[in-house]
Amino acid sequence: TAAADGVATASGLERPRIGDLLDVEGVPARVEAVGADSLRLVLLGDPRRVAVGQRVRRREHPLELPVGPELFGRVVDPLGQPLDGRGALAPGPWSAVELPPVPLVDRAPVTRPLHTGLFVVDTLIPVGRGQRQLVIGDQSTGKTELCLDLLAAQGEDTVGIYVAVGQRASQIASRVEWLRERGALERGFVVAGSADSPLGLIHQAPYSACTMAESLMRRGWDVVIVYDDLTTHAHAHRSLALLLGRPVGREAFPVDVFYAHARLLERATQLGPSRGGGSLTAFPVVETQGGDLTGYVPTNLVSITDGQIRLDAGLAAAGQTPAVDVGLSVSRVGGKAQPKALKQLAGQLKNDYAQFLELEIFTRLGTRLEEATQRVIDRGRRVREALKQPQGEPLDLVEVVLRVALLRTPEVVAVPLATLPAALAEAVDALRRRDPELARDIAAGRPLDPERLASTLTVGRAVLAAATPKAPA
Repeated sequence: TAAADGVATASGLERPRIGDLLDVEGVPARVEAVGADSLRLVLLGDPRRVAVGQRVRRREHPLELPVGPELFGRVVDPLGQPLDGRGALAPGPWSAVELPPVPLVDRAPVTRPLHTGLFVVDTLIPVGRGQRQLVIGDQSTGKTELCLDLLAAQGEDTVGIYVAVGQRASQIASRVEWLRERGALERGFVVAGSADSPLGLIHQAPYSACTMAESLMRRGWDVVIVYDDLTTHAHAHRSLALLLGRPVGREAFPVDVFYAHARLLERATQLGPSRGGGSLTAFPVVETQGGDLTGYVPTNLVSITDGQIRLDAGLAAAGQTPAVDVGLSVSRVGGKAQPKALKQLAGQLKNDYAQFLELEIFTRLGTRLEEATQRVIDRGRRVREALKQPQGEPLDLVEVVLRVALLRTPEVVAVPLATLPAALAEAVDALRRRDPELARDIAAGRPLDPERLASTLTVGRAVLAAATPKAPA
């Protein structure tokens, strides 16, 4: 045996096959290339424990991972070993690292909403359970913060999994602490392949986390998983390919990098009722350079997923948080799963906001605008202000629906931008007090009665009118 950079060469094994799991003096390894008289292995453990001359054996049992609720609240590596200093995991079910994918006949359409707590996403880019929604943007645009927010917004009926791929240990620790402070790890856990882990473990992290998530899904759980990020994973995949001597293509990536991500993300699904009705919703994260969406890895992931949430560096620099570019973001299947009350109201809001984005450029030219056009721009600016949301402050479904309803009223156009967030919050509180039954209907997913909503909105409209500056006498 010879080893270097997380890759080893071995010889003498009878009838080896690509994908076989081996054992090198206690270090698990996977066969990645078979030559005439030697094998190339990727080490899934500490490469410092592997030395020339050590014996290589086939594993008597497949490599297994813990896959049950004993993971909740914990931080583990891609082999399921605890990293949080809280002792060994409690006894629970284990599963092979690689599970067969869910057959197509056992899958169901995406019809149930996933509430993210993010006003811009729930309103304009809705996501359904079982969907694969890409989060894409340049460095420092808030991709990780957005994903942490949606994990923190999940209720007790949903398992949240954060997968850290190739991040610094200090970054992982701060994100784990952020999630723990908000209770997100009471029904969730973190799988960490840090930057100082062996290359094979960094590459393995998303697949191991997916196996854990799939096992919970098959037991009837609704699971949300964030892969942060698949750009780093693609770089690890490329490094392994170069070390293994594989041919490479565009941007020096191996030709199977598309397959490496497709086989991971295609496992996100909604199971049918006969299979327990669980779901796995995936949020892969990918980084772009200079806003270029045509890079090799980004275009691959856009084609694999069901939509994308695109974050823009210009919006981030202007203080728009989250910096979601609504014009370039899309959810191809989530609209079918959007709650009925929100679907009734959000469609027109999205159309009005898109019209505003087209017309706003004329204000920069100093062009004199018609009164109707000016009203569209004034309302659009208030919608944009309402889309701002500080990190760690998720909105429940009732507040999202009531905010959308208030943004459609004529009174909101006259409210100053600086006082709009406070005015909306006060108006929502007034609406909740006026009609608690309406709030319960919204939370239960029932459609809105337009007459009842209009009657209840009079209270909120009065609050907005009171927030409007009075004209001088």
